[in-house]
Amino acid sequence: MENSRIINSLEKAQALIKNVPDYPKPGVIFKDITPLVANADAFTICVDEMAKSLRGATHVAGLEARGFVFAAAIAARHNLGFVLLRKPGKLPREIHQVEYALEYGFDSLELHKDQLDANNKVVIVDDVLATGGTLSAGISLVGLTGAEILGSVVLGEIPFLEGRKKVLSKHPKHRIDAVFQF
Repeated sequence: MENSRIINSLEKAQALIKNVPDYPKPGVIFKDITPLVANADAFTICVDEMAKSLRGATHVAGLEARGFVFAAAIAARHNLGFVLLRKPGKLPREIHQVEYALEYGFDSLELHKDQLDANNKVVIVDDVLATGGTLSAGISLVGLTGAEILGSVVLGEIPFLEGRKKVLSKHPKHRIDAVFQF
């Protein structure tokens, strides 16, 4: 069974990620990380590599939904707070909200207003940096809390979509680390 074989390198972990053409709409190549996270060795290697970006963080903020997978694991492993940056309508208390464009539509992110403050240092975590809309919105959203944003880390980046360029055009001093280039 592919998901149970021993993975002892980042290259072998990356090979588990599957390309799914035309999902969620024609022309998009979706990066399916489920085989990677199903393999304990591969998942652990990737979480440990992503955690190298923490540098003084008190919290990690995970972008819904696949960013939660990595952010929660990183937070638990390093005894940090975990904050969820959610899609609309999922949080029951007073929120901050930021709207943004996706490569295939529009969306928004929300965060409870009392989750972070100026005493917190945050690293934002996601699975894939594509066009940069979600990550840029996450940076803006966390910025509304007054917390210090130390940077972001993603499992993988799709360079030809120029998401990094888009993020840095709105947040020029922001640090973005990526484990893989797709």
